[in-house]
Amino acid sequence: MTQTNVLRVERNPALIRSQVVGNLRQAILDRRLAPGQRLIERELVELTGVSRTSVREALRELAAEGLVTAIPHKGMVVSSVSAEEARQLYQVRSALEALAGRLFVEHASATQRKALARALERVERQAAKGAPILAAKDDFYTVLFEGGGNEALRSIVGGLHARVSMLRSLSTSVPGRLEHSIRELRGIVDAVAANDAAAAAAACARHVEEAGRAGLLALAEQDGA
Repeated sequence: MTQTNVLRVERNPALIRSQVVGNLRQAILDRRLAPGQRLIERELVELTGVSRTSVREALRELAAEGLVTAIPHKGMVVSSVSAEEARQLYQVRSALEALAGRLFVEHASATQRKALARALERVERQAAKGAPILAAKDDFYTVLFEGGGNEALRSIVGGLHARVSMLRSLSTSVPGRLEHSIRELRGIVDAVAANDAAAAAAACARHVEEAGRAGLLALAEQDGA
């Protein structure tokens, strides 16, 4: 499938802006639009088939998410994540997700606990098919954060989501990382099943720390390419 076909937007006025944002966001996360790449409005208009106004609004929204950056005298470019920024993001994620694991054990209902196990099963099925797992992992985390019942925590994590997604797409590209990631998620579910809040917190933190090691390795290889 060509990049033109992937980015093309269906003509539905009520959905045009969200479609443009979604298509461009996914292209960035899939690295079809590479870090540092200049985003020229005229070219994006041709690729998406929408107006320049719609493209401009979409770029503003992506800039607010941190996925694109305005560079003086250059315009909008796809954001890059430095090794230091990645380390800091993983540190924050580790603390937040450890708290999420603890709160889930303390507050989640029986229904939410079952939903977490089912979400892991979906991740495993996607991996077994060789299909992308990030959307299924998003579902896992949605259940995890909802079950904790802390809206402030969910809001903070939501604000980090786009930047974290850039790193997640990198970390899962490291050979062997997928299998380790699934085992780490299984550790979270097992700790929940044992009703062990401390173990759930530790398992969540460990998952992020391992993802961080993989992500930083992928960043280093990318920078050295």
